[in-house]
Amino acid sequence: MAAVSLSFAVFLFSLTTIFLFSISSWEAEAHPVSTLIKKKLYNNLFLHKDDKACPANDFYTYRSFIKATKFFPEFGTTGSLATRKLEIAAFLAQISHETTGGWATAPDGPYSWGLCYKEEISPTNNYCDDTNKEWPCYPGKSYKGRGPVQLSWNYNYGQAGKALGFDGLKNPELVANSSIIAFKTALWFWMTEQKPKPSCHDVMVGRYAQTQADVAANRTAGFGMVTNIINGELECGIGSDARVNDRIGYFKRYASLFTVQTGPNLDCENQKSF
Repeated sequence: MAAVSLSFAVFLFSLTTIFLFSISSWEAEAHPVSTLIKKKLYNNLFLHKDDKACPANDFYTYRSFIKATKFFPEFGTTGSLATRKLEIAAFLAQISHETTGGWATAPDGPYSWGLCYKEEISPTNNYCDDTNKEWPCYPGKSYKGRGPVQLSWNYNYGQAGKALGFDGLKNPELVANSSIIAFKTALWFWMTEQKPKPSCHDVMVGRYAQTQADVAANRTAGFGMVTNIINGELECGIGSDARVNDRIGYFKRYASLFTVQTGPNLDCENQKSF
């Protein structure tokens, strides 16, 4: 009888493990990004991305975006429904600013022109940090801004390429030639912690824990901290800034279309950069 009981206990343990694993898998599958942002909403967010006036027309497709998100299963699937929507809205708002073709009097407003560009126009340099020996520049290559997040500098191309399975140092042009790779690099930047910076993902889903250095620098969780992570050295801690306000404008519009509240701490004007 003891042997039978032990076997039954092992069976129950195995069954419970399988059940819990199935629930975990179901939770990830039950709320994929494609259920929160369907093609119609995607097109409403980016009303003019395929206009002939936009150099990136027909590049940033809905299909490529959804395929890229599947490479990062925690994106847009973490937390409550409102949290998931807010993260997607924040991500899309940030990449919209980075690729904007809007202006103050633009048709449908300045915040309807995201994803208009896929690479930096007339860069002033090739963004090669030759002091970085871990990710050395490849001769003749430019590491200018490319893709939705305008990935820049050799060390970012090198790390993104390693994580995503392409040689970002030898073939940085892939970020402007493949829409799936382009979206993957933006999501890689969003999801990856680069100390002392937390990941944008952790900030937006509530996983970020404020450090003593953050307290001293007045860095608090919210969309403003995400801006600080992305471009704080140039945009934060300098008072009101047009670039920051553009990011916020996109975020407010997108949050409204997702029917969620933006939350506090939208700007970074009083935050020190990392």
